[in-house]
Amino acid sequence: MPSRSPNLIYVFADQLGYRHCGYAGSANARTPQIDALAEEGVSFRQAVTAMPVCAAYRASLFTGKYATSTGMVINELRVNPNHECIGHVLTRAGYETAYIGKWHLWANQLGNHDDPRNGCIPPGPHRLGFDGYWAAYNFHHDYFGAYYYRDEPVKIPYGDASVYEPDAQTDMAIDVLRQYAGGDKPFAMFLSYGTPHDPWTLQNVPARHAAMFRDVEFPLPPNYDDRDDPYADKWGTFKEGERARLNEWQQVYHAMTANLDENLGRLLAAVDQTGMADDTIIVFTSDHGEMFGAHGRRAKNIFYEEAVRVPLLMRWPGHISPGTISDACINTPDIMPTLLSMMSLPIPGEVEGTNLSHRALGLPGAEPEAAFLQNTGACAIWEDGHEWRALRDHRHTYARYRVDGSELLFDNVSDPYQMKNLAHEAAAGPVLDRFRRVLATTMGRLNDTFECCTWYRDHWTEDRIILRGARG
Repeated sequence: MPSRSPNLIYVFADQLGYRHCGYAGSANARTPQIDALAEEGVSFRQAVTAMPVCAAYRASLFTGKYATSTGMVINELRVNPNHECIGHVLTRAGYETAYIGKWHLWANQLGNHDDPRNGCIPPGPHRLGFDGYWAAYNFHHDYFGAYYYRDEPVKIPYGDASVYEPDAQTDMAIDVLRQYAGGDKPFAMFLSYGTPHDPWTLQNVPARHAAMFRDVEFPLPPNYDDRDDPYADKWGTFKEGERARLNEWQQVYHAMTANLDENLGRLLAAVDQTGMADDTIIVFTSDHGEMFGAHGRRAKNIFYEEAVRVPLLMRWPGHISPGTISDACINTPDIMPTLLSMMSLPIPGEVEGTNLSHRALGLPGAEPEAAFLQNTGACAIWEDGHEWRALRDHRHTYARYRVDGSELLFDNVSDPYQMKNLAHEAAAGPVLDRFRRVLATTMGRLNDTFECCTWYRDHWTEDRIILRGARG
């Protein structure tokens, strides 16, 4: 193959936390393909998601900006397309682009996900520069009997009701990369799996994978709390009877992850078979994790490790040495500039993330002092009282709630389950002061004034359509 810009295959799961991968230490995970990929390239062990909610992650991934600049402050908003996105850069550079799977940046209605008006993202600016192959949907999490859209608001089933969505999406991705193999143009393909996002029922995972975990017991984590976190929204709070289902939920979650792992292996094998491995950057990651009762919470949308820490693996033979480990404080907005730099493509000037390509390549260089984390509201409704800001460096997590100003400080090395809040201990004073300064500086740079959730509704949106981004 002639020398040219590298291809990119970006694979991301939905709700797969770092601790649920075998290479990260999980005793129950069945993730041999993910684990092998960690050995074949670089593993970012401290990777976090800037705002651990589905749509906010995707907006930050594509724009290189934080939620208080994209305006994607809760789920089920329609993104403002007037950002310079990674898809635009790739298309202008002559790349073939492909997007397969969940999009979650289009619908402006809470619920009613099966309505084609909410599910079909029409060709044009709202695809954010992904102007090539398109087989996507805005949002759903029923994985059997599922469907996608192309350019018309007509549901296209993957097959009959026995077809499992991640299997079919992987088949699509393999077909697409084989079409691109040997072509004159480089390609960039984003594959957005819906798994292992709930609902975690046996009807939502293949029986073969469910059988792997039928007899596995998942103990409650050390930081499990049988009281609901008072700061949680309704998505983070357990309904009656749900706590009793935590073991069943984890069985299905891990079964979904095992299926996802197999599909990643199929995709990687296809890359190798086409002879494109040396010319292709492979990325595997997730948008956020899942709490499973830790700190009295379910779901995500919180600064605790279970929600914000995600796998982030990159492979590029001949450029990234196998087995590279990076402890850089890499965050969602950093991914776009990092990848563009690795691909020798221009980084838009409005990007707020940091180019950490040198860390991916195992080279020394500067990195952020800490990753900046945000929550700007409830998961998908305009409701105040859940907002927080946080920082996470190599050792600590610092967080502050807006509603009452309470602060939390955890030493993630000595206290990996974040069970001891150090914020009220005198010895932590210097660390707290440093984090307070860094937080003030970071928020000032981003023009983040820590507004309540409904402020964005009243100032930046209309009918759940984002009309503007960062303040002018």
